[in-house]
Formats: sequence, C-alpha cells, structure tokens
Amino acid sequence: MSVIWLIEDNPAFREATQLALSLQPQPYVCHPFVSCEKAFTALREGNPQPDVILLDVGLPGIDGITGIKQLKQLAPNALIIVLTVFNDDEKIFNAICAGASGYLLKAESLTNIGDAVEQAIAGGSPMNPQVATRVLAMFSKFAPVKNDYGLSSREKEILEWMVTGLSKKEIASKLDLSFHTVNTFVRRIYGKLHVNCQTAAVSMAVQEGLTENSGRRPGV
Repeated sequence: MSVIWLIEDNPAFREATQLALSLQPQPYVCHPFVSCEKAFTALREGNPQPDVILLDVGLPGIDGITGIKQLKQLAPNALIIVLTVFNDDEKIFNAICAGASGYLLKAESLTNIGDAVEQAIAGGSPMNPQVATRVLAMFSKFAPVKNDYGLSSREKEILEWMVTGLSKKEIASKLDLSFHTVNTFVRRIYGKLHVNCQTAAVSMAVQEGLTENSGRRPGV
C-alpha cells in the first residue's frame, strides 16, 4: 500500500483530503504534517519514506517551494505534488524547477486529487489543465532562437538551390544571374556559416532548417 504524506496547515482541508484518499479504490496510508519542519524531523528520525508528498505552498515557517529541495534530499524517491491556491507563473516555475512532479490547485475536486496521486505513482506529472497550459507557455519562451546567420533573402534563395544539388552554373541559369555574381553570393554564404565547401553548407542548412524548402526544389 502506497504511503502518502500530506503537508498542510489548514485543518479542514487536511482532514478532507485525508478522507478522500482513504476512499480511493486503492486506499492510501496518509500521514499528515502541519509544516515542512515536522516532515523533515520525521524523515531524519528514520520514519518510512513516503511514496508521494502532497505539499502546500503557503506554510508557516519554511514555505512549500523552499521545502521541496530539502524534501528531495531526505526522501529522494518521493514524488512531490504541490497542492495550493497559488497559480502564478513564478510559483509554478519555481516548484517545477525545484523538483515537483506535479502542480494542483486546491480548487480541484478531492476526487481529482486522489486521481492525481495515482497518476504520479504510475509515472505521470499531474497538473491542473490551466497550470499545464501556463507551463507550456513558460517553457516555450526558453526554446532556442532559430539562427539564420544573417543570410540575406538572395543568399537563402541560392542556398535553397544548393540544397537541391545544383551547381553554381546551374543556379546562375535558374536565377538569371552571372556565374560571377552567384559565386560571390556562395562565398558570402560560406563565410556566414563558417564552412568552406558546398557539402558542409548544405548539411548545415538541412540540419538547422536554414531554408524554407530544405530537401526539395524551391517553388515545388
């Protein structure tokens, strides 16, 4: 039977959550604590480690988010689900970065909280849908910015034709440019990509998506 620790200082919510967990199809052993400090002491005294920790944020003494790292040190295998009224980006981000496996709002039904515990034990990361949307939005801001290496529109066009395997002479014919002009553009492309041959330039274009039509003829 899985052991759940509930770190919550609100007596009414703590008792209601305990009751909900006891009524799950597979009931849990639930140990309540009113603060992170009480839980730390229990872990240091050698109490059996929990499988899941439901953790409030606004606790007396050490707040929940600050407590996550120490809980992870004392009970490294425990899954921590933040259970709080706070849904601001900073707290969500800090909790996940600290090691939380899930983030729920107290507005959730008690049945959903029990389901979230089961989901975490099964390897999931339970989150309120609103929180999940905000998490995706936050982390999308950290996606690497695509680097176009300062290529001009004409240089990108020539690079696209290079990707199709055309020679400089063939590209000149396609674009109605002189061979000398295309050759000048190709040298500029090499310089901006820090390569010294067409094979390397094409490989880089394909791997980094430097052209809109990598792998097919422009306009096709």
